[in-house]
Amino acid sequence: MKVLVVDDNSVTVDMLEHTLRRGGYDVLTATSGRAALEIVERGDCQLVVTDWEMPEMSGLELCRRIRQFGSLHYVYVILLTARRDASDTIEGMTAGADDFIAKPFQPTELILRVRAGERLLALETRDLLIFLLAKLTESRDNDAGAHLERVRTYSRIIAEHLRRLPEYRDVLSPEFVRLIYLTSPLHDIGKVAIPDAVLLKPGSLTEDEFEVMKTHTTRGAETLDAALKAYPTARFLRMARDIAISHHEWYDGSGYPRGLAGSNIPLCGRIVALADTYDALTSKRVYKEAYSHEKAKAAILKSRGSHFDPDVVDAFLANEKKFIETRQALSDASAQDTVLTA
Repeated sequence: MKVLVVDDNSVTVDMLEHTLRRGGYDVLTATSGRAALEIVERGDCQLVVTDWEMPEMSGLELCRRIRQFGSLHYVYVILLTARRDASDTIEGMTAGADDFIAKPFQPTELILRVRAGERLLALETRDLLIFLLAKLTESRDNDAGAHLERVRTYSRIIAEHLRRLPEYRDVLSPEFVRLIYLTSPLHDIGKVAIPDAVLLKPGSLTEDEFEVMKTHTTRGAETLDAALKAYPTARFLRMARDIAISHHEWYDGSGYPRGLAGSNIPLCGRIVALADTYDALTSKRVYKEAYSHEKAKAAILKSRGSHFDPDVVDAFLANEKKFIETRQALSDASAQDTVLTA
């Protein structure tokens, strides 16, 4: 694991770096908050040990900027400080700090606290396991290709755009963006319960077969609800359940399984609905050729306000270039070379 050490005092930086290297860590260093933020934004580290008191950008402000950045991976921040008051602890944790080390620091304590952060970050292997579970579900569909990778990227693009709008600032946080990227691959998890005769049928489904296919939404939600009963505080499971049950709802209330409409449909479901549909339209299937971007765009615009949330459609339109680039980068032809990261 790479640990970023941030302090404007070069002697302190040397001491911290020496201690961490002896503890087996790869260490990056920065002598200012701004330089540190650039390293974090590049994705070069996931654990930061920073001094509180620094000119230009304090360790506290660095914490705030890291949390606002909305990295796909959680960044664990330890504040190094001589402050002892409870009010300082509250201020630091409000800014986004995960832990504190008193100055002057003890080498053993530093290593122990960094290892505690490392254990927390190891929970992100959960993200990979979730994605692999989704891939297992997808493996039953011969036409899926790189569907999951694209849908979660499209969903993130839309969520990031909405998060910048004033009306969504209190609803969409960086964590929401990270969670939708993490959990959207589970949108079709209920398909594991659909018989092959229906799921893999090359032609159009009969009315009865379509009714069976529609149950993948409720079956997926039931599976995730069972997990939620065991882990009720797991927010990623709650979002995954909401997506599974609602990604086929229509904004005008004519979708399934519950006929929800407008804002009664979870926002994550409204976002994934467009991402999933766009990918289905622009992908080749045994029963159809792939639509061009322009043809798919026309179909989505036609369904603005009926199938799709108008705000979600507008976010799609504002990010057409990113959708096209994602489609090209994650084409089915290169799906076997795609690196799975969560």
